[in-house]
Amino acid sequence: MTDTPAPPIPEPRILETACEWTAEQMADPDVWTEHLTDRELDEINDALGASRTRIDDLMSVGKADFPLPTLSRRLKRIEAELMNGRGFVRLRGIDRSHYTNDEMCLIYWGIGAHLGRPWPQNKYGHLLGDVTDHGKAKDDPTARGNELGQIKLDYHCDGSDLVGLMCLQTGVSGGLSAVANSVALHNELVRTRPDLAAELYKPQPFDFRGEQAPGARGWYFVPVFTEHAGRLFVRLIAPYVFASQRHADAPRLTDKAVEALNWMQDAAESGRWSVMMDFLPGDMQFINNYHVLHGRTAYEDDRASGQVRHLKRLWLETEVLSDRPEIFRNRVADHWSKRQSISRMDAQPLS
Repeated sequence: MTDTPAPPIPEPRILETACEWTAEQMADPDVWTEHLTDRELDEINDALGASRTRIDDLMSVGKADFPLPTLSRRLKRIEAELMNGRGFVRLRGIDRSHYTNDEMCLIYWGIGAHLGRPWPQNKYGHLLGDVTDHGKAKDDPTARGNELGQIKLDYHCDGSDLVGLMCLQTGVSGGLSAVANSVALHNELVRTRPDLAAELYKPQPFDFRGEQAPGARGWYFVPVFTEHAGRLFVRLIAPYVFASQRHADAPRLTDKAVEALNWMQDAAESGRWSVMMDFLPGDMQFINNYHVLHGRTAYEDDRASGQVRHLKRLWLETEVLSDRPEIFRNRVADHWSKRQSISRMDAQPLS
């Protein structure tokens, strides 16, 4: 990721009120859960059968190779809702016990292809990643959230238009997925502390977690808030912003930036604009990274019994957005894109 000339910083203003929501409005899980019908499940199974010969070559499978005549229309409506409405959804109904890990990955990849184009997630070019305990410690300067096991993850957003998670297996307990409406947080900050909102419109340093291009500096600039064509774009990973300070050449965070970052986390944690949801094996979640923050509660694994929380992750570029700020574009020429691949960590056997 390279820096581009920063556009003039606008006066913070209320944006995209149609995308605001409160916890009270989202209290009923049926508001944000899409239950797959028998017909749609049959379509998924048929598409799996049609593309099974390419199960070891997921990157060659596009939406035309995974036909979903009925479900695809529903997915287009979901995609529009993700980008212009609530910003998150849970798909439920796939019976995980009917499929192998590889078959579940192909199903997930195929459904994801109807929502967007895969986006590399790390220096390995993983287009399909693993969210499970990689054995890394929280204080490891190269550790990223998907690699940290069992601990709570603070609210944040990922580096793409959409992020998808698919549950292969749950742990023993805990591990609830948390989502918070960053549009509502932004607008509340503009209303109550416009000085803090203005600070987050300024570029902030983010730690690269050791995944920068060879010879490049270990941090990069991105504003937390960006207004573009009347839309709000949010990039918030507070631990990476704070971690940037380990680099001597990174600019020092201002007191106001620290206060604003802490305000965002506290507001997300307040419960006024957030939802907790569980995952069953086979569930899929998709989130608009620009409008919704996500995190999780702490959880417990039991490797002796094979009960280990394991999710698969997609980053997707949606067709709904025809225009983005340069810093939010899928950089097909950067070093993360040069060797695209699929992460193939196996989940522990289901108990």
